[in-house]
Amino acid sequence: MAAARSSKGSRGPRFSRASTRSGTGRARVRRAGRSAGRALHRPVTGAARGVRRATHAHGAGESGLGKLIELHAVNSAGDMLITVALASTVFFSVPTDQARGRVALYLAVTMAPFALLAPVVGPLLDRVPHGRRAAMAAAMLARALLALTMSGAVAGGGLELYPAALGVLVASKAYGVVRSAVVPRLLPPRISLVKANSRVTLAGLLATAVAAPLGAGLHLIGPMWPLFGAFLVFCGGTFLSFTLPPAVDSAKGEARARLASGPGRRPGLRTVGPSVLHGLQANATLRALSGLLTFFLAFLLREHPLDGLGAATSLGLVAVAAGGGNALGTTVGAWLRARGPERIAAGVLGLALAAAVAAVVGYEPLPLVVVPVAAAAAGLCQALGKLSLDAMIQRDVPETVRTSAFARSETVLQLSWVAGGAIGIALPLSGELGMIVAAALVAVGALVSVRGLLGAARRGGRAAARVR
Repeated sequence: MAAARSSKGSRGPRFSRASTRSGTGRARVRRAGRSAGRALHRPVTGAARGVRRATHAHGAGESGLGKLIELHAVNSAGDMLITVALASTVFFSVPTDQARGRVALYLAVTMAPFALLAPVVGPLLDRVPHGRRAAMAAAMLARALLALTMSGAVAGGGLELYPAALGVLVASKAYGVVRSAVVPRLLPPRISLVKANSRVTLAGLLATAVAAPLGAGLHLIGPMWPLFGAFLVFCGGTFLSFTLPPAVDSAKGEARARLASGPGRRPGLRTVGPSVLHGLQANATLRALSGLLTFFLAFLLREHPLDGLGAATSLGLVAVAAGGGNALGTTVGAWLRARGPERIAAGVLGLALAAAVAAVVGYEPLPLVVVPVAAAAAGLCQALGKLSLDAMIQRDVPETVRTSAFARSETVLQLSWVAGGAIGIALPLSGELGMIVAAALVAVGALVSVRGLLGAARRGGRAAARVR
């Protein structure tokens, strides 16, 4: 018995030391795992904190504007995923002639009903000002469900895809109208409306730049996978819509606006005023130019790539140039703030016309240079023109009608983009001809709006001061 106890006693310390070594080994493994987890987690959390600091700077976090910026980034990412899915089905999967017919059919089937619905969307949303968060959430949820519905039809590209695409378009524009109406309600004291809109727009551009390659990668798995991704993104956006502050649903002092001006009407009371109307004309021209170049160059570069490049590389180069120009315009607009918006709008029309004329002259010898430059100039001018229009609405339209004016202007600009896109689809695939039509379009818009813009700039803020 004593020997047995002695034997047990002699084994005890050895087992204890072995157990200690085993425990120490497990602790080291756990510490190594935690260190690896922190190393992998730190870049993600650091990037998230950096994004949060950027979106919540200068009082945007306290006012709720930061949350709207993040929501718009989610919205733009979801829209880009749906765009990738539709483009792969409607545009890239068939020869150019069939693709032109499919895109024309897409515009006809989706835009014709939208043109009828658009005048109703603004007044309808004006009647539910207390439910803006719910309206934005409904627009997100509708697109999530429609993306899921489209996933079953996207592979074949059948006609059943188009009604769902129309629903996505209407929901997207309804969100855009409500978002424009919400921004003035969330302005921090240190940020002007034009700067706030530039922040929102820039966040959307960055999210689009991230979502585009992600959507392309998902498409490699299967044509429906970008739509599955859009479903998840819009579900997240539905939840984020309800995190906006209650001020979003406030309708104190608001009224509806009319896009009209004339003798006997006081600008800014029940109308938007001549400066805003001329600014809207200029922006409609720039949006039409953007739509024309988008569709015309998409088909032209499929058949006639830029010198020394393939079709995909040519399209990618032009897309990057347009996106870079848009981002640059948004950044410059934030720096300019609201200084001389009429002169800025007139100036960007002149810049767009000069770029289009240069593209006409230089297309034959240097298409690799003039086409990306024209796309970049169109993106820059569109961004600066829109921010200038925002500044004019902020300055000249009283708060009682400001949100409604944003709603009406967004609808007009969308329809202008569609009209330009229809021209781009109808044009023959001749680079010189397309640039001539683009230059003529901008020239007509300049003739219509520049004189009024410069006249309003010469008058300065006296009329606006009298209204206020």
